[in-house]
Amino acid sequence: MSARVTATSPASKKNARFPNHIAIIMDGNGRWAKKRGLPRLEGHRAGVENLRSVIAYFNKLKLKYLTLYGFSTENWKRPEEEITGLLNLLEEEIDKETLELHKNGIKIRHLGRLDELSPSLQQATNKALELTKNNTGMTLSLAFNYGGRAEILNAVRKVVADGIRPEEINEELFTGYLYTAALPEVDLVIRTAGELRLSNFLIWQTAYSEYYFTKVLWPDFDEKEIDKALLSYSQRQRRFGGL
Repeated sequence: MSARVTATSPASKKNARFPNHIAIIMDGNGRWAKKRGLPRLEGHRAGVENLRSVIAYFNKLKLKYLTLYGFSTENWKRPEEEITGLLNLLEEEIDKETLELHKNGIKIRHLGRLDELSPSLQQATNKALELTKNNTGMTLSLAFNYGGRAEILNAVRKVVADGIRPEEINEELFTGYLYTAALPEVDLVIRTAGELRLSNFLIWQTAYSEYYFTKVLWPDFDEKEIDKALLSYSQRQRRFGGL
């Protein structure tokens, strides 16, 4: 059972140290399944199902921006059966949950290369983006077929194609060419399942983020674990290079 949210707790918008933008690397689905003697795809299914409660809880806490890393450009190296199953699950979830997210005022964004995915997944994603584009609640960014280096290279190509002169390029301009244009930088990065790396996720946007690593596997990352991450964040001093 989750810790009670009070006006002075780290899980409260009234608390000055509550993050504005949280990004999560959802890791550990395969290990969750292996521990239970199940196929890896069942771990992904459990992970996708956990998305609902995590999104609902962050929305309840009035988090403004939530970004979830679901499928990287490097994940194409995995067995074809696992890739197909995971992307099918993702498509089913988008189809099934978009209307509920819309009713809750959540705006959906996609980060990554959509044109490399199946036509049906592209259609489901574009439908969700169009339906929720004017919502003013939490912005939920789904990063699938996403890679941080690919994002930066894509931005560089666009800058060159637009004929921007070198002396005109600054951080603000360059940020506008990223997939995350108009999103604020990430305050807190959470990674589940015990790995201590970014794995090519939001390289530019996390330059001054705080990091929280937990050994808890993604399907088990519940409200109680979210509260632990928020408590850790609330106890940190963010100086951004200053004193």
